[in-house]
Amino acid sequence: MEERTTRVGRAATSLRSRRVWGDLARIFSTVCNPFLTALALFVILSHNFRNDTTGFFELFFTSTLFTSIGPMLFVLWLYATDRITDLDMSHRSEREAVFSAFVIFYLLGAVALWLIRAPAMLVATMAGYTASTLVVQFITRYWKISTHAIGITAPLVALIVLYGWQAVPFVVLIPIVCWSRVYLKAHTPAQVIAGVALGGFTVLLFFRIFRLV
Repeated sequence: MEERTTRVGRAATSLRSRRVWGDLARIFSTVCNPFLTALALFVILSHNFRNDTTGFFELFFTSTLFTSIGPMLFVLWLYATDRITDLDMSHRSEREAVFSAFVIFYLLGAVALWLIRAPAMLVATMAGYTASTLVVQFITRYWKISTHAIGITAPLVALIVLYGWQAVPFVVLIPIVCWSRVYLKAHTPAQVIAGVALGGFTVLLFFRIFRLV
């Protein structure tokens, strides 16, 4: 009887532990979703390049309208009208059309930033988002690459270019977000690694094109 009670207690502890890890993975996955990481990035970039309030909000609203606010409202509308099964677009078949819309959002954002003569880093960053989303749209036809991995890597690479060693400690978020996606069975290790590679490559490529690195 005592042995059975011990086994039950161990099972309950193990279940509780799995729930804790699952909740933690969901928290990181939600907080570090691509819309919010893009929002955080453009807040930082806008503040870095514009000290006056009017200039800051001009850059902030122009950039986040096309990277966070617009795309996020679009996804919410798709979910509310049953066009996608969940907010993560877990089914690969649902993603291609949605990413086509994202490409348009980001391309319009790059043009809008160029028209208001935004700093080259903001235009380059938006162009990088456009290119990576275009690649993701193509890959999604055959494979479910992790947009969370792209969404956390690209901003951190941009911040490292801008701030150097000051931003390096935040790189720890990349493996944490990748772990959360794998733990939640949303992606395989290969899919998150590919996302990290694509996110870092596109940012550096466009920073190079714009002669920022």
